[in-house]
Amino acid sequence: MVEPGEVLWRPADDARDTSALGRFLSRAESVTGLQFANYEAAWRWSVSDLDTFWQLVWEQAGVIAHRQPTAVLGRREMPFAQWFPGATLNYAEHALRDRSSAVRVKARSQTRASQDLSGAELAALVGRVQQGLRLLGVSRGDRVIGYLPNIPEALVTYLAVAGLGAIWCSVPIEMGPRSVLDRVAQLDPKVLVCVDGYRWGERIVHRRDQAAEICDQLPGVRVVEVPYLDAHAEPPAEAIAWAAFTATQLPPTFEELPFDHPLVVLFSSGTTGLPKAIVHGHGGLLLEHAKALSLQMDVGPGDVGFWYTTTGWMVWNILVSGLVVGATIVLFDGDPAWPDLGGQWAVAAETKATLFGTSAGYLAACARSDLRPGASYDLAALRELTSSGSPLSATASEWVYDAVKSDVLLAPTSGGTDVCSGFVGGSSLTSVYAGEMSCRPLGVATESFDEAGKPLSGRPGELVVTLPMPSMPVAFWNDPDGSRYRAAYFDTYPGVWRHGDWIIHTERDTWVITGRSDATLNRGGVRLGTAEFYSVLDALPEVADSVVVHLEDDAGHGSLIALIVAASPTDGDDDSLRSAITAAIRGQLSPRHVPDAIVFVNALPRNNNGKRLEVPLKRAAQGVAIDQAVDLSALDDPAGFVKAVAAIAVAVAALSSEPG
Repeated sequence: MVEPGEVLWRPADDARDTSALGRFLSRAESVTGLQFANYEAAWRWSVSDLDTFWQLVWEQAGVIAHRQPTAVLGRREMPFAQWFPGATLNYAEHALRDRSSAVRVKARSQTRASQDLSGAELAALVGRVQQGLRLLGVSRGDRVIGYLPNIPEALVTYLAVAGLGAIWCSVPIEMGPRSVLDRVAQLDPKVLVCVDGYRWGERIVHRRDQAAEICDQLPGVRVVEVPYLDAHAEPPAEAIAWAAFTATQLPPTFEELPFDHPLVVLFSSGTTGLPKAIVHGHGGLLLEHAKALSLQMDVGPGDVGFWYTTTGWMVWNILVSGLVVGATIVLFDGDPAWPDLGGQWAVAAETKATLFGTSAGYLAACARSDLRPGASYDLAALRELTSSGSPLSATASEWVYDAVKSDVLLAPTSGGTDVCSGFVGGSSLTSVYAGEMSCRPLGVATESFDEAGKPLSGRPGELVVTLPMPSMPVAFWNDPDGSRYRAAYFDTYPGVWRHGDWIIHTERDTWVITGRSDATLNRGGVRLGTAEFYSVLDALPEVADSVVVHLEDDAGHGSLIALIVAASPTDGDDDSLRSAITAAIRGQLSPRHVPDAIVFVNALPRNNNGKRLEVPLKRAAQGVAIDQAVDLSALDDPAGFVKAVAAIAVAVAALSSEPG
């Protein structure tokens, strides 16, 4: 078994010459007169000279500026640093730059037949949707909501809205009306685009009643229905049919907008409290995604990018930005584990994806099931595999190189909806280390801080960003004085972004996320990251899933409860499995890590993006009302969450009743 930190992959000797990142760094050396001995040296230059670095990214991205900026950075202090003042541009104009007959979108669905769109066809559809929006009175600054799966209609409506200078907001189609309204009602939207229903594997899910309930609470909203489940269905009387909405063909147009003009409102997951409405701008996402995709992920013309994602996750916006860098993108809608766990690999193989992005939870599940995608599917085109949502264990990392492809670049990434990008990840010029992330992205000043705001190495600290990023939020919605924005990120270290994750900076200049900082365990004054536990538990074949919850006791030292799902324990065998888990944790971590209680449940819920629910379970166990601790409709198993909270309560009660 591989140990955390072991090298699993190294860049080829000619990677500096053959990768887009290497060519960019050569250009930077010629401009600055510097020489970068390695990636870390290049990173240090990129954050020490933000102006030159982002100017070069601007040029690399081929930004179409209708008015040129007067500077790279105006106001430099966080929050609300001012990027590229004076510039006007439009995100959608870059995504639709290719109007050729080449395939730019591959749509795969469990509800209807596969569909490919060329650049010309995509632009034509965007023009049709723009005219439909104009006829409904949509103009610059208006909000348009997508209650849609990951299908071409979602993509073209997003780009049409962006081109008009209106503001897009997408919520996942699996969310119920209450959760949708918690998010979008505050936006006072003008139009809602929805579907009649969809298929999830073999299951048919109707959505008309839910859409009607949502619209009842949105005064004046106009509804457009896509006949997705039934192509021949007539829309309800109050809705406009998609065919009528898109009946008029006009070329797409692009409003000239300031760099920070709102492009999209994204919502936090709702698993650490009620969702935050985060506003991102045209220029920020354009530049950050162009950098992340072309430089960190080496994606460009000729590549095919496939991420498994819902339309409400930030990853969907990154997926769409593949168009910005000239790649073809794959839209997939359906159950990722249907007809079996290999479903995502099948899509990657059929579409000839060169980049496949998925959740760490999915890769861990494949590893536990001993899936062999490399033998079962044609993954010859696959060059890079990236994961997000939670830390990727050393065991799952080793499985990738053993069972998927021995020469693939594995690049686990950690970031957030808050910046719609990553804080740590990988690159074509850095080695892959088991269970670790190999680098900080260029231009992102990520650090690990102690309580006093000093950099840490070798032990967990707060993940912070000490310098501004273009994709930091423009604002929170309905936060005119910025007070909620400041409280969310800048209340601990003035002028420094605190993200809320614990992170370790290793002696190898690699990075390990150890859990949310508000979920980190404290035993006798020693901080224990939850990712340490999962690295052990995920490797146990008997354990299907697990979550670690820390509850402070009256003495302040804390109790630790591990909730474990046993994959196949026989009746009456819980004690044996409990002993095996305890021995593994004690032996591989330390006696301090041994939980006070291990309880078994039938299944553990995660959110729809595969994230563990440490903080919501802790909040609910501490007495916060369940509907305030978590957005239940954002979970894959709401009933399982309630049962898990009850299991914690039983375990706590048992501990409290023990003598001494």
